[in-house]
Amino acid sequence: MSLPFFHLAPDLTVSKLCFGTMTFGEQNTLSQSFRLLDEGFFVAGINFLDTAEMYPVPQHRTTQGRSEEYISRWMRARKVPRDRIILATKVTGPSGQMVWIRGGPKSLDACNISEAIDNSLLRLCTDYIDLYQIHWPDRYVPMFGETEYDPTRHYTSVDIEEQLDALGKAIDAGKIRYVGLSNETPYGVMKFLQLAGNFGLSSKIIAVQNSYNLLCRNFDSGLAECCHHERISLLAYSPMAMGILSGKYLSPDSGPPDARMNLFKGKYSEGESRYKLSSSTEYVRIAVKYGVSPASLAIAFVLRHPLVASAVFGATKVWQIKEVLEATKIDLSADIIAEINEVHARYPNPCP
Repeated sequence: MSLPFFHLAPDLTVSKLCFGTMTFGEQNTLSQSFRLLDEGFFVAGINFLDTAEMYPVPQHRTTQGRSEEYISRWMRARKVPRDRIILATKVTGPSGQMVWIRGGPKSLDACNISEAIDNSLLRLCTDYIDLYQIHWPDRYVPMFGETEYDPTRHYTSVDIEEQLDALGKAIDAGKIRYVGLSNETPYGVMKFLQLAGNFGLSSKIIAVQNSYNLLCRNFDSGLAECCHHERISLLAYSPMAMGILSGKYLSPDSGPPDARMNLFKGKYSEGESRYKLSSSTEYVRIAVKYGVSPASLAIAFVLRHPLVASAVFGATKVWQIKEVLEATKIDLSADIIAEINEVHARYPNPCP
């Protein structure tokens, strides 16, 4: 079976598996990253790469931007034609913590967006970015594990109109082709789409990259309806919940020492607070019962969603890519889905 593809836009066809590269430059060295990209592109046929200006993670002043740089160095070394790869990257939202990225960054205003685009183009050594995404909103929203909106935390944020204007100018300049949102809410998606027409961008916002996996199905509660009617595709990140759904952390020794949750224990607060083992044992049991690997079951579940354009997965070893590929060959039966939904009914979204 060949790798399936999806038409994200009329002139933008992506593989249903997207290689997320946030480990490049931290967990993976340059040579290791090259080996992974070789396997993903030349062997597996994956043409879709996702990165961000802040990567790798855990984020640090001395490593910021390496993931983008490793991709460009690989493309040059392997002489990969630019039109053979779909490149997606992201502008960092306001955090106040990453002071080495434009002072925090303090906001997602036009100046920050424009500067971020130019810097990513330099690191990627390319004339254009296929999909440029806002990593997280400028305004307050519950995200990265939070579930409830707190009106008292609202603050004055940069107008969406200003962000759209900057993105529109970048499109007009040929620097980016399409726009994506990330870690967004139904309100945010609809507000961007409502205002996009004022800037001639109605057909340019094409995707939202949010977490979606067996432990986090929040997308289905509100965003799914928005995306269905507005023809916005989901790029599902963390399809294995930071590796938890592979079952590796359930072993008596809590998994390999070089696994992310062990390697960065105490250094990656967002991941540690958000992704818990929780009901993952139930999904591992289902996988074993039906003779598939837990990782393949997790990816196959995401890929079967009708609104998912691509599953954004990460891998630090070649064998992990091969395991992910197996998911594209799995047709989840009605019995498997029934058992998955029964577990979800008992443990709904334990890792939001």
